[in-house]
Amino acid sequence: MAEPGAGAPALLAVAHGTRDPAGPAAVRALLDRVRAMRPGLRVAEAYGELSRPSLEEAAEGLRGGPVVVVPLLLARGYHALIDIPGRAGRLLPGAVTSRPLGPDALLAGALAARLAELDRTPPHRRDAVVLGAAGSADPAGAADVRAAARLLARRLGRPVPHGFVAAGGPPLNEVVAGLREGGARRVAVASYLLAPGRFHDRMRACGADSVAAPLGAHGAMARVVLRRYDEALLPLATSASAR
Repeated sequence: MAEPGAGAPALLAVAHGTRDPAGPAAVRALLDRVRAMRPGLRVAEAYGELSRPSLEEAAEGLRGGPVVVVPLLLARGYHALIDIPGRAGRLLPGAVTSRPLGPDALLAGALAARLAELDRTPPHRRDAVVLGAAGSADPAGAADVRAAARLLARRLGRPVPHGFVAAGGPPLNEVVAGLREGGARRVAVASYLLAPGRFHDRMRACGADSVAAPLGAHGAMARVVLRRYDEALLPLATSASAR
């Protein structure tokens, strides 16, 4: 684990971006928790599109020192595997990009906690729980969501299907409808999202009885951000020792 202080590489957290102001607000709250957990670590905020500061703008203030880029994304896909690493590599030579935040058992705990906030019914006592995600046309991204659903199922001790509200399938509204046809009276959706926005709005319109809040600034999210940062430090340390 990196020691805090001036010698530690900066952490550049890059979220997708959204026109909804609640998105950047959630990212800033999350990064405030990261800073509180790792005092002395320089943590910078950036977005791939739509929001500011852009990745290019944030990189201007980080030139000349080592940087670890952490995509604030919950699954693999174009942005996590190609867009963010490619742009960061051109803007910040020598920077390394971590893998996305999910899937991770810590996030399953955060999802369970968000479900518990809905009402007094424990998640394991509901008729059905579905993991709702944005979705991805990338098979790797879809596989990551399936893995996240399995981790949540293990956490809750019950089956947890998954559904998407954007790219790919199965569509979340069809999964919810299928559970009702199978006899479920109450269906809750665990929101596998970082922040509020149009995807969360679509989840709330999927026909479920309740939809949990996005993961946002949950403490487990901050711990996973630092976990990805620490995992990505090894290539930087190896490069420095070689010089």
